[in-house]
Amino acid sequence: MAAKYDLTQRIAPQLDRHLVFPLLEFLQERGLYAEEDILKAKIELLNHTNMVDYAMDIHKSLYHSEDVPQEMVERRVEVVARLKSLEEAAAPIVTFLQNPNAVQELRAEKQHNLQMLNDRYQIGTEQIEALYQYAKFQFECGNYSGAADYLYQYRDLSMNSERSLSALWGKLAAEILMQNWDTALEELNRLKEIIDSKNFSSPLNQVQGRIWLMHWSLFIFFNNENGRTQIIDLFNQDKYLNAIQTNAPHLLRYLATAFIVNKRRRPQFKDFIKVIQQEQHSFEDPITEFLACVYVNYDFDEAQKKMKMCEEVILNDPFLGKRVEEGSFTTVPLRDEFLENARLFMFETYCHIHQRIDMGVVAEKLNLNYDEAERWIVNLIKTSKLDAKIDSQTGTIVIEPNHLNVYEQLIDHTKALSGRTNKLVTQLLEHAQQSQPAR
Repeated sequence: MAAKYDLTQRIAPQLDRHLVFPLLEFLQERGLYAEEDILKAKIELLNHTNMVDYAMDIHKSLYHSEDVPQEMVERRVEVVARLKSLEEAAAPIVTFLQNPNAVQELRAEKQHNLQMLNDRYQIGTEQIEALYQYAKFQFECGNYSGAADYLYQYRDLSMNSERSLSALWGKLAAEILMQNWDTALEELNRLKEIIDSKNFSSPLNQVQGRIWLMHWSLFIFFNNENGRTQIIDLFNQDKYLNAIQTNAPHLLRYLATAFIVNKRRRPQFKDFIKVIQQEQHSFEDPITEFLACVYVNYDFDEAQKKMKMCEEVILNDPFLGKRVEEGSFTTVPLRDEFLENARLFMFETYCHIHQRIDMGVVAEKLNLNYDEAERWIVNLIKTSKLDAKIDSQTGTIVIEPNHLNVYEQLIDHTKALSGRTNKLVTQLLEHAQQSQPAR
């Protein structure tokens, strides 16, 4: 079952190949696939990079031999020679960038910098482009720190917008691979601004850019303190949600998880349930199906089964199954938060359609024993706005009816009307401006 719901084959094509390595490392650790298959997949990836020494080490592990194919040896010689050639070509600009006094002469205006570099240091666009090639080659060799520095400096000097965008993607990948999550988030936001700008290349490229951005963001959001909120803020935007529904419905797993584990219920949650309902036939996943069971079908027996499957899915997902060492124990924090909140979702919904609930039934549906369920419900009543009490004699939970009066219902249904109207007006204005002929 675990391998059935593994999304690596869907996610990998949207990532830089270097970003696929952490996913394969996780799958290898979890034993989700045969060790031999994982090692072969690693070698296949490495064949398209310059990490020849790493490929040789894996080849030795796979075939239990110190011998490596001759093409690997020849490839290593080729990589070393190419690296030396690129290093020489980029030497003038690298030497300049390593001189703090010289770097202080740079200004915010790129045109001024190019003129100054050409006049004082005989550095032209050819040497600046050599810096890009050198940085890219460093990245392919696995030197992510050096690549990140050079790509950052290249973007400050280059007038080539297409290359600068490529450098920004490379910088983002390098920061992710070095697990510099705060810096990676800054680069992610820079990319988002560029992709969402009106002068981005084409609508088709814009959609593809959003798809890539969301896939890459998974590394950041599930390693960032506020990531559960940030993923909702990004993925749940109309343009990004449309891209998910059209080209990447598997990303609904991560958006659904973020909604479930979020500390406070998001106002967009009801609309997201409608998306789950729309997509439940195009993408099967225990986490999205759990929400459909609770909020669409009100099938609590099936929701109970899905909750057990969700736990297995989380444990075997490279982004959700992050492990934390606590003394002699290893925990998966997101798994524990997910199960706690999933029980709360089930219980709240169950309470809305029943006035008296048998404690034994609740315990069974929440996958808890009777005593655990009783303690859980007592704590919930104390800490939430749930208007209920436990009847110890009959072993039931009594729910007090809490119906909104007609005025509260009217306010509840119209509170978002103003925001939606403003949004519609803005879209109409943008459409009208785009439709006007250029003067």
